[in-house]
Amino acid sequence: MPDWFEGERTLMRIFLGESDRCPSGPHKGKPLYEAILLTLREAGCAGATVVRAIAGFGPSAKIHTGKVLRLSTDLPVIVEVVDDEATLRGMLPQLEEIMGGGLITLEKAHVVMYRAAT
Repeated sequence: MPDWFEGERTLMRIFLGESDRCPSGPHKGKPLYEAILLTLREAGCAGATVVRAIAGFGPSAKIHTGKVLRLSTDLPVIVEVVDDEATLRGMLPQLEEIMGGGLITLEKAHVVMYRAAT
């Protein structure tokens, strides 16, 4: 993306667990969210953000929460990246290779502002 942009792009969200690790490749052994972030940066994506959730569940239906009485060491994590659809779809084979499990979604997003801080 250029330094300033307004218009249609695609939002990719990647849902995984905080304790998930990268099983292979140059980031083997690192937390999976970190490996994904580095992979997206190396591919030249416009930017990405990692968010830790306070609670959630996945296919196992086991609830992971940050509540004191049920403190989880595997909180849900979401990696979000906005870029053009072709770039994000081109990343899917690399992401599939390093993800053991998880969920990836794509949706349309209208970018109102994208520029570096001055």
